[in-house]
Order: sequence, then C-alpha cells, then structure tokens
Amino acid sequence: MTYRIQGETGSWEVVIGLEVHAQVISASKLFSGASTTFGAEPNTQVSLVDAALPGMLPVINGVCVEQAVRTGLALRAKINHRSIFARKNYFYADLPQGYQISQYEQPIVGEGKLVLDMPDGSSRTVGIERLHLEQDAGKSMHDQHPTRSLIDLNRAGVALMEIVSRPDMREPEEAGAYLRKLRSILRYIGTCDGNMEEGSMRCDVNVSVRPEGETELRTRCEVKNVNSVRFVMQAIEAEASRQVQVWESGAEVKQETRLFDPSKGETRSMRSKEHAHDYRYFPDPDLLPLEFDEDFVDRVRQSLPELPDDKKERFITDYGLTPYDASVLVVDRESADYFEAVAQGRDGKTAANWVINNLFGALAKAGHSVADSPVSAAALGKLLDLMASDVINGRIAKDVFDVMIGTGGDPEAIVEERGLRQVTDTGAIEAAIDAVIAANPGKADEVRGGKEKLLGWFVGQVMKATGGKANPGLVNDILKSRLLGG
Repeated sequence: MTYRIQGETGSWEVVIGLEVHAQVISASKLFSGASTTFGAEPNTQVSLVDAALPGMLPVINGVCVEQAVRTGLALRAKINHRSIFARKNYFYADLPQGYQISQYEQPIVGEGKLVLDMPDGSSRTVGIERLHLEQDAGKSMHDQHPTRSLIDLNRAGVALMEIVSRPDMREPEEAGAYLRKLRSILRYIGTCDGNMEEGSMRCDVNVSVRPEGETELRTRCEVKNVNSVRFVMQAIEAEASRQVQVWESGAEVKQETRLFDPSKGETRSMRSKEHAHDYRYFPDPDLLPLEFDEDFVDRVRQSLPELPDDKKERFITDYGLTPYDASVLVVDRESADYFEAVAQGRDGKTAANWVINNLFGALAKAGHSVADSPVSAAALGKLLDLMASDVINGRIAKDVFDVMIGTGGDPEAIVEERGLRQVTDTGAIEAAIDAVIAANPGKADEVRGGKEKLLGWFVGQVMKATGGKANPGLVNDILKSRLLGG
C-alpha cells in the first residue's frame, strides 16, 4: 500500500533520501595510528594528529581505503580509481582542526544500487548516489558537569563511510528496509558492525513532501543523527506531517537541519541548513590524490563473500524456498549458515520452517542470537531426522525442541529418556481407535453418514489417548478403514 499523508487540501507524497555514516572496521583511525576500540576512557585514544597539534600531518590508512572499495563493490557501485580528499570547514567544539577531512567532488565510490526486500514479498531498487570516506568528529558531553560541556576526542579521526542514497524512497517502511539491508551487507562483508546503539552506524534523514501527482521536488529538511531503524521511520512520519501542515498553512518549508525527539514524536529545528559553498570545500593540501589500479579492485572483489541477494536466489533455487523465507534467512550470515547446516541432506522447506518459526521465535523470546543458540544446527538436524524416520511425530518434536531450548540437550537422548518414541505398532493404534469409537457411537454414525469432517475430531481423540505418541498418518488411515471402508 502506497504511503500518503491526507491533508486538508488533498493527498501528499513523501520523498525520502538517507545519508548513512558507517564507521569503518579497522584497528586504527583514518589518518593516524590511534586505536578505534569502543568504550575506552575519554581522551585515551587520541594521537597528536587527532588533537590537531601544529605540524602534524595526516597519513592515509590503507585498510580503510580497501574497506571502502569493498563496500562499493558490494553495493554494485562504480569504483573511482582516483579520488580527492577535501577540507570541509566549520567550527565546532569537538572538531580540533576547525575542519573535517572528507571527500566532495571526487569520492572514492560512485553510483550503485540497493535492492530492498519488502514484507509483502516484493522488491524495490534504491539508487546509491555516492560513498565517500571522511573522518569523524569528537563527542561533546553535556551531562558530565553542571555548568560545563566536556569533550572526548577518542572518536575524532575515526574513519567513516558516508553512503548517500538517491531520493527514491516514498514510505517509512522502505527507509527501514533500506537501513536493515544496508546493515546486513556491511556486516556480511565485515566493513562496519552496524551497531546503531554504539553510534557506529548513524543516519541523517532527508525528507520533503509534494502534492500527489506533482513531479518537482520541494524543499527538503535533514533530520540529523537518528540512531535506530524504528526512530528513522518515526522521524519520517513526524517530519512529513509537519511539512504538510506548513505548506497547507500558506507558508513555505525552509531548508534546515532538525533533530528528532522520540519521547515527543516530533522534530525540532537545530540550525538553518548550510549549502556546500558555506563549508568552503577545497582540496586538502596535505594529502595527495588517492589513486589505485584495477588489479587492486579485482583483489578486493575476489575476497568478497557470497552477498545476501546472491544467497537469497540460491536458497530459492537450491532449497525450493519462497522469496520471503529466503530473505528472512539471509539477513545475517550466522542465520544463513545455520540454515544451510540444518538443510544439508534434508528437505529445505522443512528446515526453513523450523529455523524461522521455531528457532527464531524461541531465540527472540529468550533474548539469544543465532550465534549463542542453545540448540546447535547439528542438534536441530537430528530432530528433523527423528521426524523423517517416524521415530517421533511433529507434535512430539515440538515438545522435544522446547526441552532442547531450555537445556541444550541432544534430541535422541531426550526422546529415549522421556519415552517419547512414536507408537507405530498397528495393533496398539487399532486398540486405541476401537476404544474411542466405542465411546462415541453417535459421532461414528455421523461419519459413516457422510460427515467426514468429524474424522479430524477422532484423530485428535486417539492422539490424546496415546499421549500424542501415535503416528498421525497411521491413525488417519486406520480410522478411515474403520469408519468408511466397510
């Protein structure tokens, strides 16, 4: 369903673009050897370069360059063999240099694309405009002292990839899907851990609105530093609604930077939006142009793992999965690897059903991830084998699985210790069926008279009488023979 805001003058369309700042996974910063470890004591990971002492010169970190190229390739983007670092001039307390080293007119990565997997099973493509490398600023802390703001420069100089989308999204759900898919890719390839809570992935949201049917873009506002997927979606709704009210009141939306307040569900003005010329960009005189050849790009390309989109298509082809199930399983590498281990040599659809519906549900309830699941892929595979060989039925399997989640136990041992083997002895099942029929002669006559839907009720009664251990297929066959076969 297309997202629209219904105003007093009619229906309005929302136009969304995202700028994601992803912290590069590297041991040291973009232009210095200082550590990037998260959580250190304030100002303990600051080199002379990070502190901008006079005479200190930046030196490019080759690992960060490789990580940016790696990300560009994963986004199916153009890799620019020559890029230039520029100084973006602005003054802020946690920016020691008085400028940020970034890339402007010639970034390291050009146009690419991201395919979104939507909840309804459809796919949408969002264009990537660019990816450039830049250094992060420090952190201002306003809650450490009653009258002063304190500065922590540990983050100053950390390498960021700014990934800028085109304004191709039209609803909050698409923005959420974009962020989840981008985070998934970055984690697959190991270029960013995607932890929005720790600030290693932050999002600036560009929002504008226009009357439905209008083709020209109107003035946008940027909602700065939103730190969760849920908040991004909420910020879009709040800002879009605000802009519709502004336009319909006869005023004009002014280009500005805003902040989102999750507690109030609203955005508020931070500062009037600067244009590029306000930053007085110019090439950094201390850094030569960044140049590399196609051999370097090829080496990086060959090191890439199978990406989510490719893995999804393979799961659909090799295991017969639906596009939705495949997209759920490939969200992260751990889940995909777990599924493949379970599905190896077994029915893929059955394996997917148990991983998605049973395992994921139980892990979410217990607060576990696939990586620390108490049920290993080998153990879940054994459970499926016990069902396939008729040692247990599906109902008993769910009970065994619950025990496995709680104890991490082996399914075969649980079945033996608790006497849960399925009853396949025809004589025992026939005796149970005869007893149920004898106890319910009226319902038996109804079945014989054509009310075959009651067979399901009889199956349930027999399963109850056998403690759920009877083979449901045998029960069904024998019941039909008894009641319908003469």
